[in-house]
Amino acid sequence: MRLMLLRHAKSEKGDPGMQDRDRSLNGRGREDAPRIGAYMAHHALIPAASLVSPARRTRETFEGVAAAWPAPCPVHYIDRLYNATPDAIVKAIKDADRSTQVLLVVGHNPGLHDAARLLIASGSVEARERLNEGLPTSGLAVIDFAGTDWRMLHPHSGRLERFVTPRSIKAAAD
Repeated sequence: MRLMLLRHAKSEKGDPGMQDRDRSLNGRGREDAPRIGAYMAHHALIPAASLVSPARRTRETFEGVAAAWPAPCPVHYIDRLYNATPDAIVKAIKDADRSTQVLLVVGHNPGLHDAARLLIASGSVEARERLNEGLPTSGLAVIDFAGTDWRMLHPHSGRLERFVTPRSIKAAAD
């Protein structure tokens, strides 16, 4: 099984009185989301299904990323992913359809970063060290697991296959 955890792209600061859920992507976020999507398409990192927080910035991130893919995938907007704890994120993953072997979760920090750290046991030392430093906006962690049933997911069982950010993609292209 493959799990991809994607933090939403850079968003605008909220105006006074604005609901946090209503914050949209800023200019950099609108550029970074398609960049990550193109990277995913180029490296055959296309999910079979996606779980997305219902916040505006996560929905816009998913739309920007998915626009770069060759075909759409089913997307499920899940209320409990909004500012979720790592346990709530893991629970949402465990509830995913068992036939879905490649799953994308688009959410928020600190929960998404903490969930990644909770699930990873191995992988590139350099990539794990970079991820331990933080999961920046538009950061994508790709984690592989043995087995075929999300319900069996447990802490420290995944291998970090890769960790990329718009900055690392741009640096590799230069």
